[in-house]
Amino acid sequence: MQTPTILAAELRLPTNWLDYTILGIYFAVVLGIGLAARRSVKTSLDFFLSGRSLPAWVTGLAFIAANLGATEILGMAANSAQYGVYTTHWYWIGAIPAMVFLGLVMMPFYYGSKVRSVPEFLLLRFDRAAHLLSSILFAAAAILIAGVNLYALAIVVEALLGWPQWVAIVVAGFFVLAYITLGGLSSAIYNEVLQFFVILAALIPITVIGLRSVGGWDGLSDSLTESRGGDFMTAWGGTGIGSDNPLGANWLTIVLGLGFVLSFGYWTTNFAEVQRALSAKNLSAAQRTPLIAAFPKIFIVFIVMIPGLVAAVLVPQIGTAESDLQYNDAIPYLMQQLLPNGVLGVAVTGLLAAFMAGMAANISSFNTVFTADIWQKYVVKHREDAYYVRFGRLITAIGVLASIGTAFLASSFSNIMAYLQTLFSFFNVPMFVVFIIGMFWKRASMKSGFWGLIAGTTAAMVNYFVIYKQGVIDIPTDQGANFVSAIAGFVAGAVVMVAVSLFTAPKPAEELQGLVYGTRSPGMAEPPAEGDDAWYRKPALLGWGAVILAAVCYIPFSF
Repeated sequence: MQTPTILAAELRLPTNWLDYTILGIYFAVVLGIGLAARRSVKTSLDFFLSGRSLPAWVTGLAFIAANLGATEILGMAANSAQYGVYTTHWYWIGAIPAMVFLGLVMMPFYYGSKVRSVPEFLLLRFDRAAHLLSSILFAAAAILIAGVNLYALAIVVEALLGWPQWVAIVVAGFFVLAYITLGGLSSAIYNEVLQFFVILAALIPITVIGLRSVGGWDGLSDSLTESRGGDFMTAWGGTGIGSDNPLGANWLTIVLGLGFVLSFGYWTTNFAEVQRALSAKNLSAAQRTPLIAAFPKIFIVFIVMIPGLVAAVLVPQIGTAESDLQYNDAIPYLMQQLLPNGVLGVAVTGLLAAFMAGMAANISSFNTVFTADIWQKYVVKHREDAYYVRFGRLITAIGVLASIGTAFLASSFSNIMAYLQTLFSFFNVPMFVVFIIGMFWKRASMKSGFWGLIAGTTAAMVNYFVIYKQGVIDIPTDQGANFVSAIAGFVAGAVVMVAVSLFTAPKPAEELQGLVYGTRSPGMAEPPAEGDDAWYRKPALLGWGAVILAAVCYIPFSF
């Protein structure tokens, strides 16, 4: 059992009326956006997918803001204070290649098939068993992750502002519930666009002032190289197989576990992200959504990593028994020590905005999956459209209450990013292997999807709870164990899918149109010539992807 995630009591911020005024204005704008979006909600498609009407720049910013929750901000700063510049791998290796792949290769399947959710695609490609299991797994994961956001919000607000935890939970839960219930996904997305800029306004001053306080990048690098060793300020130093490094992982587990399995599993199948692209006005906008989001993702790493590194210089014993500060305290500590009133109000508002963005993304995706994929498909069928809009609003409230109940499950993790990566290895990785095999192998049978999900989830959990936690194999860190769990889940799911497919019947070829690579949706008049709709024949989109990947391939090797 690790030390619970509770911020140090001495981190109370010297806020005044100016800071609270900024916070009040933000909350008023959030509710105003919800009220304005309410007028556009007339059908269930409007409520759950914004009527598929939003431009690419809006969905692109919402896509990145949905990921840029406070759990990521606090968690990645904690990663940096604990592991150093290795944090860049979660962005340049563990995010951007998968985002490009989603835009270029997978969005035509999602958008072209007109599904309302990621699990619904499995219903079309496999069978009802795979669809129901994936829906349940995703709904559970969404509530668990929303609970992480609420728990982190409560402990941060209690430490920084002195609010009791229950007050912080009720206030944040109320505002998220209010604007999603009022305006559905449109309200969540437009608020996420606002939250993106508020989060940047909060993080940039912390980064700039923090760097100045330690003598700039050179002073930061010299201090940490001296105190933590040369590998702490490099992206790849010490990652040879058999070598020791702060992260406790080698280049193979980084590339395969994080860069391929965890990354692609999250970015290509996590409906909290994909839902933003599905709300775009056409296929081109849907494909450009993750590509637009990938550009800021390249640079966001600096404004979440540098504060963690600065905290490691200012508090050399952070995260150890010699200090009252844990790794999760990095951002709040810098806010307390470095920011004046006014700027402090913006920083607090940005942190709350990040919590609300992360929670809202998971709650809005949860209400869609639960309503469209579970309730409408298996419980109450064939009702009028208005009924499902009303039920969607009801299940939103239930989802918020359930996330409060799951919030304290995160308390056993001193690094909340490690907890999130554990959840991703359990839930997202098995779904990814089912998707990727189903999309690119016509022979994958109807039954293989269900058994692939079962095998992948079971293997990941067995590796984490038995092999790692019981010490069967020595894995130095939680993050290293997560990478191995992801690889185990992927391999087990793939092996079982292939084995089951060899002994069960494939889906009829006519039912695979638009669901397997090289085919088009049934609405097309004639089948295309071989490869006409291939991603590599789309020069504009390919150009976007090439520029992003070129930048990502260059930057990591400069560290």
